[in-house]
Amino acid sequence: MAMARRSASHLLSSFRPFSLLLQPHLADSPSPAAAAAVASARRAMAAASALRARDEKDVARWRESMARMRNIGISAHIDSGKTTLTERVLYYTGRIHEIHEVRGRDGVGAKMDSMDLEREKGITIQSAATYCTWKDYQINIIDTPGHVDFTIEVERALRVLDGAILVLCSVGGVQSQSITVDRQMRRYEIPRVAFINKLDRMGADPWKVLNQARSKLRHHNAAVQVPIGLEEEFEGLVDLVEMKAYKFEGSSGQNVTASDVPLNMEDLVTEKRRELIEVVSEVDDQLAEAFLNDEPITANQLKAAIRRATVAQKFIPVYMGSAFKNKGVQPLLDGVLDYLPCPLEVDNYALDQNKSEEKVLLAGTPAEPLVALAFKLEEGRFGQLTYLRIYDGVIRKGDFIYNVNTGKKIKVPRLVRMHSNEMEDIQEAYAGQIVAVFGVDCASGDTFTDGTVKYTMTSMNVPEPVMSLAVSPISKDSGGQFSKALNRFQREDPTFRVGLDAESGQTIISGMGELHLDIYVERIKREYKVDAKVGKPRVNFRETITQRAEFDYLHKKQSGGQGQYGRVCGYIEPLPSGSDGKFEFDNMIIGQAIPSNFIPAIEKGFREACNSGSLIGHPVENLRIVLTDGASHQVDSSELAFKLAAIYAFRQCYTSAKPVILEPVMKVELKFPTEFQGTVTGDMNKRKGIIVGNEQEGDDTIVVCHVPLNNMFGYATAIRSVTQGKGEFTMEYLEHNVVSQDVQMQLVNSYKAAKGTE
Repeated sequence: MAMARRSASHLLSSFRPFSLLLQPHLADSPSPAAAAAVASARRAMAAASALRARDEKDVARWRESMARMRNIGISAHIDSGKTTLTERVLYYTGRIHEIHEVRGRDGVGAKMDSMDLEREKGITIQSAATYCTWKDYQINIIDTPGHVDFTIEVERALRVLDGAILVLCSVGGVQSQSITVDRQMRRYEIPRVAFINKLDRMGADPWKVLNQARSKLRHHNAAVQVPIGLEEEFEGLVDLVEMKAYKFEGSSGQNVTASDVPLNMEDLVTEKRRELIEVVSEVDDQLAEAFLNDEPITANQLKAAIRRATVAQKFIPVYMGSAFKNKGVQPLLDGVLDYLPCPLEVDNYALDQNKSEEKVLLAGTPAEPLVALAFKLEEGRFGQLTYLRIYDGVIRKGDFIYNVNTGKKIKVPRLVRMHSNEMEDIQEAYAGQIVAVFGVDCASGDTFTDGTVKYTMTSMNVPEPVMSLAVSPISKDSGGQFSKALNRFQREDPTFRVGLDAESGQTIISGMGELHLDIYVERIKREYKVDAKVGKPRVNFRETITQRAEFDYLHKKQSGGQGQYGRVCGYIEPLPSGSDGKFEFDNMIIGQAIPSNFIPAIEKGFREACNSGSLIGHPVENLRIVLTDGASHQVDSSELAFKLAAIYAFRQCYTSAKPVILEPVMKVELKFPTEFQGTVTGDMNKRKGIIVGNEQEGDDTIVVCHVPLNNMFGYATAIRSVTQGKGEFTMEYLEHNVVSQDVQMQLVNSYKAAKGTE
């Protein structure tokens, strides 16, 4: 469409000067050729204006459909009623036709309960997406993971969201996981509404929870509802914006009846409405002006002000209810429509790969080139189903799209919109929508464009894995399923790598931490019914050299027939700090001491030798190898001879270059109540951690330190025990650093002992 518009405008501009040129002559004697040219120009102008009118109509239609769309996530602490709330949302919107409880006696279970593993660990591992319709608005509900070991998954899921519901328990209040998910939402700048659940439970106190959210989460919030009764007497809610009382009747609370505010509650409701107006007017100038002038504030004025403040992330409206007792869910859905942003109101940024990942603000319109993110993969009956969030442009069935991460050109064979349990086939989808495609081979987090731009939605700099495990199937018959599982997990998660140990022949899986790898081993067992034998966790050490060392090695072997002959001379030296590569090979030979066709074999030999250093058998990096001289034999020299000469030459000079071991150092951020500061920092010092930052945030202390990964095994248990379960930590890879002399001796001795027993 954009191309048609451009060609029409080009046609128009090319005709305009021609018709102007003809005008003076036409007055005198219009020739047939000139008249035909003018008529042609007029036709082009009419075509261009018709195209423009059609474009404007299309854009208006697209804008209207985008304004009626919400992409939201539901996040909460474990057991706050998130699954129960989602079940009610799906029921009231007609997505499911009967309600099942999470631990119901019918044995069906809630719709959104996915992996057993997620339920057991109490964490979400994969993002899940579902779609429903409420009052002619389309709501895409994306379930978001909250754990840091799944950083890539978290980032993608939160990137797809435009808004969120934070569920809090009216008895438990603000709990540790509530703080974690809120921190992530703040980091990704997601507007949100809060929902205080379980008002029917003994000890429910929504006003205590509201104040906890202000003090612990630093929320600028206020209630938009007041409950009618609490605990067993919880009957309904009073809406402070509309000043109406709502009760929920019928077997599943599906009939909402509105009435006037009960007389015995008028004083409380007036006070809470005034508090709501005061809190919102602190962050909204238009409402503040009306409030200060003592003007009566209408429901529409207040609603508009709450929406402006919520979208700008300056205010969080607080809803209340009991999902289990089917009360308060429908007004919450209205709140999602009224106060959370549509895709047009959110700024999305891409990274331009042609300009070293420079940030680019996306216009978010169908007129721009296509930019879409694959944020979830699902193994379906018809092959791989890929969920796409479209940020810019249009995607059509049969179009060719480009995968920026792999550079492949792919045809879209089938485009669907997930609707209830069925898939609705569609011909095209616009910016702002979430759709699914079949038969597109890609990994989670890949970005697709139409080929005119090279944007990615998330950085392509995937962090290097920091920990490895040897895994193998216990039964030899299950090898096929085992390989299938590993291939799928690699596609879904770029931080999960699979390799083969050349010496032992074992399959090695690598990832971002203990939990990360444990989860994948467990998933192999559950989803593919393969029992896997797991080796000890192994830290990915590296080796490097600290000084220059010369080599001069002659490889000569005669065993009847053609022999082997190759001599290489030169030196190895450490690369200067800040170098881009980790290995450099320079051929400085002058003349033909070694024929040029053998040079690649020599480089290959050196690279192979670098895969395993002599200290502890780990890869050697940050070194430069310079070839200065050598010798060859007319008959006996071969590629194999020079490759072997290079390997032996490297081993000969490696010890003279004073090699050292490098270990991965992690950046660890600890958050715990200040009363435990002494014990936590003492434990960090024991683990050879270097504290680089320390700050207070309310009652909590945040400590940032750099700690060797080798000393962090089992730390999740340690921090819980020293902080009574109130502390939490996040860990990410920082760099590889030289180990101390005593650690090096220890590692070398244990490596030699292991080699000796083999």
